[in-house]
Amino acid sequence: MAVSLVVTADTHLPKRARDLPRSLWAAIEAADLVVHAGDWVDVALLDALESRARGLLAVYGNNDHGPLRQRLPEVARAEVGGLRVAVVHETGDAKGRERRCADRFPDTDVLFFGHSHIPWDTTTATGLRLLNPGSPTDRRRQPTGTFLTAVADAGVLSEVVLHPVAR
Repeated sequence: MAVSLVVTADTHLPKRARDLPRSLWAAIEAADLVVHAGDWVDVALLDALESRARGLLAVYGNNDHGPLRQRLPEVARAEVGGLRVAVVHETGDAKGRERRCADRFPDTDVLFFGHSHIPWDTTTATGLRLLNPGSPTDRRRQPTGTFLTAVADAGVLSEVVLHPVAR
């Protein structure tokens, strides 16, 4: 059965914005599963996502402390639409990322990560797909904030779309 995904990271609420962009909330409410790759900053967003999302797969990031670290793992794993999925906040430098992640996640089909605030989409020599949705609230050197949507079905990740958000 197809599973629609929304992937976000590095939301940094309420430090970088008071709330998530409306387009991201709309995508969250329409999706089967929300993936958050860390750096929430405030537990209020976790509470809001848990109440509004149909499903949540999430981790804490380096800026998350207290209740966020108590309630979320450093690495999350799940089978989603026939895919072995993992979520982590940090993967280290861009240089050598594919090899490091392939070594660290050998039994994973798709790895979602955050930290850099910069979108990323590559596939390792072993077939591991690496995806970073960027940040919807702190664009850093990007033209806009971003998040991802995708569909997982029968072991295939398709319809992967990077969505820009208005400033």
